[in-house]
Amino acid sequence: MYISKSAIFTLVLSGLVAFGTLAHADPEKLPVCVGCHGADGSGVGMDNVPIIAGTPAPHLEEALYAYQDGARHCTGDPAMCAMAATLSESEIMELAEYFSSMSRISSGEAFDETLAKAGELVHEEHCAVCHLQPDDEESEEALGIPLHGQRSAYLKAALEAYLSGDRDTLVPAMATKLSQLDAGQIEALINYYASYRP
Repeated sequence: MYISKSAIFTLVLSGLVAFGTLAHADPEKLPVCVGCHGADGSGVGMDNVPIIAGTPAPHLEEALYAYQDGARHCTGDPAMCAMAATLSESEIMELAEYFSSMSRISSGEAFDETLAKAGELVHEEHCAVCHLQPDDEESEEALGIPLHGQRSAYLKAALEAYLSGDRDTLVPAMATKLSQLDAGQIEALINYYASYRP
């Protein structure tokens, strides 16, 4: 389905009003973002698009810079890299503040309870130090982006990108942790993150 730029911009403005957010983000840049991520940061129901609402601004900034400098590759869809390449430093800050000011939401998708319980143990052993829950007061200062409530399809794609080298890990410890996980543990982790409800 095609959505015109003017329609997307209208969606952005309604989102700004609905969320009480008066972001100073460039109106030429916001429509590009909300076309995939939605004015509410929910990803407009697209499986491979991450939920970014309520993600701490430093993490969103870091992700955009990673797309700009090639630390993240757009292997499936070049749109993200193309969009990120056009952003200035101030625009990155403004867009990050816009989406981080929203309440964190959950994908709300179904999950396997048994796998989720196993995934919680994997998370506690391998991931909990860097990846805090979105509502944790320390999440902004944490090394890793909050993963709880994220879409399963996106998490799977992101983990595969790390394992294949299409996305660089921030710290060597993450690469080491990932190498220690088998396919079953990764599936359990994904179910655990999908089980999050704010």
